[in-house]
Parts: sequence; structure tokens; C-alpha cells
Amino acid sequence: MAAGRLAAGVLGLKEFIHRKNVLSLYRKILKAINQIPNEGDKQHLKNWARQEFKQNKNATDQDTIRMMLTHGNLQLQELDKMLRLSKLN
Repeated sequence: MAAGRLAAGVLGLKEFIHRKNVLSLYRKILKAINQIPNEGDKQHLKNWARQEFKQNKNATDQDTIRMMLTHGNLQLQELDKMLRLSKLN
């Protein structure tokens, strides 16, 4: 194997870090969704999150992945804000 080349199926450092960040974001989103008291809303949002992550699971462009992570983190922040506001009422 030449220097700088990885065997097929082996993640490079950047890909490994992005994968770790994506999985972490997914877990955080599911954890936030589980705080929703309405079971119908909770299931709808779980299905939405699952669909979004599955739809983009084959993305390989590093800039696109970073952009999607940023967008996902913003959506998580909005969900957290809504949950905090609902607890105040």
C-alpha cells in the first residue's frame, strides 16, 4: 500500500471525525425529541430525523458535510429553545 493511501472501506482522519460528529448530533437530536410529551409529535420528529440522516448518509464532500452539520446543530438549538419555552408555560 502506497503512503497516504487507505484500504477500501477505511476512513481517513477527517472522515472519522465527521462520522463521530454526525453520530453525536443524531444522538443529541433524538435525546431532545424524547423530551417532547406528545407521543404523536415525538414519533413524527423521530421519523423526520431518521429520514434526514438516511438521505444524506452517502455524502462524501467535506464542505457539504460541514454545512449539513452546521445546519443540523442550528436545528437542534431551535428544538432546545422550543422545549425550554414549553417548560416555562
